[in-house]
Amino acid sequence: MRNDDIFNESKLYMPGGVNSPVRAFKDVPMNPPVIKSGSGAYIYDEDGNKYIDFVCSWGPMILGHCDEDVVKAIKDTSERAISFGATTELELQLAKYICTTVDNVEMLRMVNSGTEATMSAVKLARGYTGRNRIIKFAGCYHGHFDDFLVEAGSGVMTEGIPGSAGVPEDSIKNTLVAQYNDISSVEDIFKQQGSDVAAVIVEPVAGNMGVIPGDENFLKSLRALCDENGALLIFDEVMSGFRVAYKGAQSIYKIKPDLTTMAKIIGGGLPCGAYGGRKDIMEKLSPLGPVYQAGTMSGNPLVMAAGITTLRKLHDHPEYYVHLEKLGKKLEDGVRNIAEQKKLPVVINRCGAMFALFFTEDSKVKNYSDAKKCDTGIFAKYFTHMIKKGIYVAPSQFEAVFLNVKHTEEDVDRFLQAFNSFEI
Repeated sequence: MRNDDIFNESKLYMPGGVNSPVRAFKDVPMNPPVIKSGSGAYIYDEDGNKYIDFVCSWGPMILGHCDEDVVKAIKDTSERAISFGATTELELQLAKYICTTVDNVEMLRMVNSGTEATMSAVKLARGYTGRNRIIKFAGCYHGHFDDFLVEAGSGVMTEGIPGSAGVPEDSIKNTLVAQYNDISSVEDIFKQQGSDVAAVIVEPVAGNMGVIPGDENFLKSLRALCDENGALLIFDEVMSGFRVAYKGAQSIYKIKPDLTTMAKIIGGGLPCGAYGGRKDIMEKLSPLGPVYQAGTMSGNPLVMAAGITTLRKLHDHPEYYVHLEKLGKKLEDGVRNIAEQKKLPVVINRCGAMFALFFTEDSKVKNYSDAKKCDTGIFAKYFTHMIKKGIYVAPSQFEAVFLNVKHTEEDVDRFLQAFNSFEI
């Protein structure tokens, strides 16, 4: 079957024809290509088209598609184990590897997605502190848990809606929203309600309103405010973890969160999440403590095998991050130079192998309000132009461009050549 035939028939059986909203390409004037296979930096659709992939499964495929070592680990494990819902040595191996190679994670709990990691971390913070309220930031997306679906960025921004139907007011009454990179907005909340704030949850490098790195002073001030008010600081590194640096954005900013959430890369491309941090906090989880959280598929052997292989390769090859930074800078500088020459209204943000191109007349994009000013009409034209040139980028102004270690300078040159021929 061809791309359009598959997508149109999918609409009969799945809402919008998709299992995640942004895949529907609702804000761009075309149907999505239906992806059939991937290898390294490239993906192929059912019509036989080849694309240089700058989505990378929305971040996890940092080693490229179908990395030979990851595939071998999955195949070898599948011959003896798929799922038990029981303790295995593989889950010990991955947990121990993360705890011994990543700062600020003394214990962790495996789950199956980023959403599950963040919602569980918030529950744990509430159970540990005995408080109810959390502070999140407008434009930061922490998954589709009810408590987070307030000015949530990402797909919610793409859909043009403020939150989500089906979320009772009672579910969000304890969610307080501050402005990203604006510490005064957090100070105001703590002054008014600090005694009932259990945690501040933040993406240290926001990736769901486009890529917006946190200001160093802003993030360090969050740490100080949490300490002063007895609240926990949760870094959501679902996207930035093992990507902007092996030890995540917290290693770049040199900030110690109380809890860290992880997903995407830690599963090697398979569904996986985790949350971890200080031992005294993690020991509040059942069966040691009163905070209950469980998951039948958590620590699944296939996922653990893929995750261990991926993290070992990343840890043992620091040159991968040198390569990613080199490509990221080449891409950033190239897009900026072309935009200046062609007088395109573009702002570029990047942190390591995460990159965003905003179509806006503003000189900076530092928060949700700035991101919302972007011209999504121009973005739709840009997206259509790029995909026709064989450059696969996310179909939303508010998502990231991702690089993987199999990308080459020639792949970046192809991106820049395509962008250079773009006209508004």
